Amino acid sequence: MSTNSRIRRFGSREVGPGRPVYVCGEIGINHNGELENAFKLIDAAAEAGCDAVKFQKRTPEICTPRDQWDIERDTPWGRMTYIDYRHRVEFGEDEYRAIDDYCTSKNIDWFASPWDTEAVAFLEKFDVPAHKVASASLTDDELLRALRSTGRAVILSTGMSTPKQIRHAVEVLGSDNILMCHATSTYPAKAEELNLRVINTLEKEFPNVPIGYSGHETGLQTTLAAVALGATFVERHITLDRAMWGSDQAASVEPQGLTRLVRDIRTIEASLGDGVKKVYESELGPMKKLRRVSGVVAEAEIADAAGEPVGV
Repeated sequence: MSTNSRIRRFGSREVGPGRPVYVCGEIGINHNGELENAFKLIDAAAEAGCDAVKFQKRTPEICTPRDQWDIERDTPWGRMTYIDYRHRVEFGEDEYRAIDDYCTSKNIDWFASPWDTEAVAFLEKFDVPAHKVASASLTDDELLRALRSTGRAVILSTGMSTPKQIRHAVEVLGSDNILMCHATSTYPAKAEELNLRVINTLEKEFPNVPIGYSGHETGLQTTLAAVALGATFVERHITLDRAMWGSDQAASVEPQGLTRLVRDIRTIEASLGDGVKKVYESELGPMKKLRRVSGVVAEAEIADAAGEPVGV
């Protein structure tokens, strides 16, 4: 399968094998319904060198089971019903217009995970580079069909899903314009349940689909390992402070950690190389000094390694 068949375009960027890893900071609902928090998280992602930030978009009356609407819960804004809480943390068109303008000013992409078809229509008001299918939505065929109809790239997360369910989702979405993310849907996820080798399993199962990684673990090492294994897209939840109120905060990366993560991803990319064994020019000096062979052979070996003709 040609590598080019596994390249996807996200706005002005190409994503896939041989291209820089596309790094996305998932804001989700870690803004807690406050636009100022969203701006601060966008700042953190842009300063760290992320390519994009991602939000979640729901229509509360559709996504919240009716029998949970009137259940009261304690929140930072006082005690309120669950449906009121869902509205409290949901941004509307005015907020997303402001987010769109702010991301443009920071030269960073933004997109979202729509959780229902009305949310897809909402997001289509904006020129987002892609849409994301949350792992929880992988079996929602109606949503998948709506996303396919947009013609935009679709990122499919595969947490809490069986191979059969994943194959069915790919059939519904089509494989030509999707990127697939390995994920484990536990917040936070245990290292022994990350199963990062699934990245390579998915590469073999879907040879014309680029494979990425959506991580919900604590720490950065395992996300870096995903890049070393070939992930072409990386997503991690981000937060201003892991101690903030909210269910996703504890499994999120704070600004300083995000900066280290992006820095180390770029270092790993540079270090992986092309797989072709060669002698680098920087090695010629050590070769001349340290290689234990006869003088004549050593000179010939160095010239050969440098691609130079050997003198008589």
